[in-house]
Amino acid sequence: MKKFTCAIIDDEPLAGQLIESFISRIDFVQHLATFTDSVEAIAWIKDNPVDFVFLDIQMPDMDGMEFARLLPPSIKIIFTTAFKEYALDSYDVSAVDFLLKPIRFDKILRACEKIRDRIGICGSEKEIGNKLLDRNEVYLKANGELLKIKLDRIIYVEGMKDYVKLVMDDSRPIVSHVRMKNLEDILPKSKFLRISRSHIISLSKIRTIDRNLCVYIGDTIIHVTDQYRNTFEEYIKSNMPDC
Repeated sequence: MKKFTCAIIDDEPLAGQLIESFISRIDFVQHLATFTDSVEAIAWIKDNPVDFVFLDIQMPDMDGMEFARLLPPSIKIIFTTAFKEYALDSYDVSAVDFLLKPIRFDKILRACEKIRDRIGICGSEKEIGNKLLDRNEVYLKANGELLKIKLDRIIYVEGMKDYVKLVMDDSRPIVSHVRMKNLEDILPKSKFLRISRSHIISLSKIRTIDRNLCVYIGDTIIHVTDQYRNTFEEYIKSNMPDC
């Protein structure tokens, strides 16, 4: 059986010990290290990448949100905190789960099962992830609340530093505090394609493509940049009949 590796970061020693005792009872999880110092933990993880972390939020020196933004996307996050007001913020860093203290074993078990399903019980993470991403909606944080976004209503996504703007066909644009790459990772590859550093388009909304690889979509024209040209041309060829 594959074991998924984890580390625990919590400035309260007793809280870390409790999580250790719980995960020792889960046969598909391997605990590698526990830290009460977040700075020490991030240095260790750079040399010892794990599959996921249990991460407290309110800590000295570096809080959990700052810590999470330093992790590579491959390392999944389960937040553990006594403060429920951070729940919405956890979506900004694509946390797999958000557990409120005091934490019970059943909550830890369910969170670890989510990790297992996200990474994949068998095969590669990418293969399993593509199956999981065959979805019709996503939830994004906007204006202090979570909005359910129907994917078939999105025309295109425009990246703006740490924010994205979703241009919709049934409402005003929606601006959300999420990184472009994180949003790209959860959008179904069969429905969306990134064509520039700043744009992800809905494939079903394309109206016309000219000879210069300018995509006419909605009321906008977006040029396919060199970095994404091959992928876009492969998509076009795969959807054209043989001559």
